[in-house]
Amino acid sequence: MISVQRADDRYTGGDEAAGILSRHAFSFGSFYDPDNLRFGAILACNEERLAPGAGFDEHPHSHTEIVTWVVEGELTHRDSAGHATVVRAGDVQHLSAAAGVRHVERNDGDVPLTFVQMWLSPLSPGGEPSYTIVSGIADSTPYALPEAGAMLHVRRLTSGERTAVPDAAWVYVHVVAGGVWIGDEELEPGDAARITGEEGLELVAAGAAEVLIWELSA
Repeated sequence: MISVQRADDRYTGGDEAAGILSRHAFSFGSFYDPDNLRFGAILACNEERLAPGAGFDEHPHSHTEIVTWVVEGELTHRDSAGHATVVRAGDVQHLSAAAGVRHVERNDGDVPLTFVQMWLSPLSPGGEPSYTIVSGIADSTPYALPEAGAMLHVRRLTSGERTAVPDAAWVYVHVVAGGVWIGDEELEPGDAARITGEEGLELVAAGAAEVLIWELSA
């Protein structure tokens, strides 16, 4: 089964006056849809756009695996575990909130910042928070997230290029840029496909494209 969610079907949130535009694929914050709470381990897939100087002040998280992919600009991250980094396009950032952590996310640059942030449910709650950043991750190097029984694949495709969709119990495909075909469905930026019980699928790039693919065990 392949269920496609179009970019225009996402819930628009954020705070325009504060320079924050958010587009949510799942129930989030004040937006509640009992039929759209999660997909496998994925609890959120948020597209965020922060104007220069805008950001999210210190706030708490717990029992959540938070993975961030910067599309353009630079994301400044600070957390209560003592980490302070700048995350750039092509970097994968992973904050494991575990029993509890607080963090700040800001655009301290002078150009707009766009990033995709994905929240996953851990297999086991609790533990100590941890932080990982992989700079310039390659297409051939998936990022393993054993805490959630998940694997993130990044695919940057040229026009007409094909890439296999993992044969997994659950697969979530998010198009960051460009367009791809999956079967007879064309996905454009911001579109996502939720896939269950399928094997032998391929993505075919309609042009230059960047895609995030989550391979989920449950």
